Amino acid sequence: MSVLVVCEHRDGAVRDVTRELVSAACQVGGPVTLVLIAQQPDSLVGASSIAGVDTILTVSAGAQEFDSDTYAQVVTAIIEQRSPRLVLCGHTVNGMGFAPQVAARLGLAFASDVIELRDDHGVLVATRAFYGGKLYGDLELGGQTALVMLRATTWPPAEGSSTPVVEPVTVATTSRVRHISYAEPPAGDVDITQAEFLVSIGRGVEEQSNIAQFEELAEAIGATLSCSRPLVDAGWMPESRQVGQSGRTVTPKVYLAFGISGAVQHLAGMKSAATIIAINTDPEAAIFGVAHYGAVCDLFDVADELKEAWD
Repeated sequence: MSVLVVCEHRDGAVRDVTRELVSAACQVGGPVTLVLIAQQPDSLVGASSIAGVDTILTVSAGAQEFDSDTYAQVVTAIIEQRSPRLVLCGHTVNGMGFAPQVAARLGLAFASDVIELRDDHGVLVATRAFYGGKLYGDLELGGQTALVMLRATTWPPAEGSSTPVVEPVTVATTSRVRHISYAEPPAGDVDITQAEFLVSIGRGVEEQSNIAQFEELAEAIGATLSCSRPLVDAGWMPESRQVGQSGRTVTPKVYLAFGISGAVQHLAGMKSAATIIAINTDPEAAIFGVAHYGAVCDLFDVADELKEAWD
């Protein structure tokens, strides 16, 4: 099965999601071709020579940073020229900017926010969430070519490097985009991405005044306090503490979640934690689908018991 991976880069560096895409491509099997689109793609070839990549197609087009029009035109042209069985890109802001229109333009089989991908006796099967993460379903992707957007942090990044064949490709492009800018969220007082133990709180804490109880717990057990998006939107916690697709992606050794239901966007930012422990009063909460351990009970009671046990 021939697989085309669309490289994602920012500020002159290849993003981790690209290595995850290569990992998924190798898992499916078949020769892996990576398309590298940039104003000066040669400067990124070294970082794109990831173990498992057989060929790199370099395309000098557009601005150095992401341009949705350029990516859509280049990827469309390469699919038409090469007819890969599978095209992989990240379910990211960049991916969403070009992948759906490519699939629609070419009439491809398409799936977004995919968390599992397999070749079932020649039939591509993609697994994704539905109904806010409460259900998971398999999609059989028939047709000549399938375009699949993979959820970031789901596959382990491919490790090591390779010596792929580098092939320059020329594609004529025009763009309506005049300027694309990106700003990292403010660093804040801590970097939760480096924490090995996170106590994370969500809407279940009910009131801002209740956050103090979990701050005390985190301090007592040697953890860092983080949160889900509703607490940031309410102004109760700073953005630097937010876990999720629109916040930080974290991979601690332990993720202890209090009162977090587990929206898809939140799960995308923490599901790769080594050990996930969830406390929620709702037995149907989506977070229990990724948790290694869970308790359906009052989060305040559990926090009190934990702090008392540590003291």
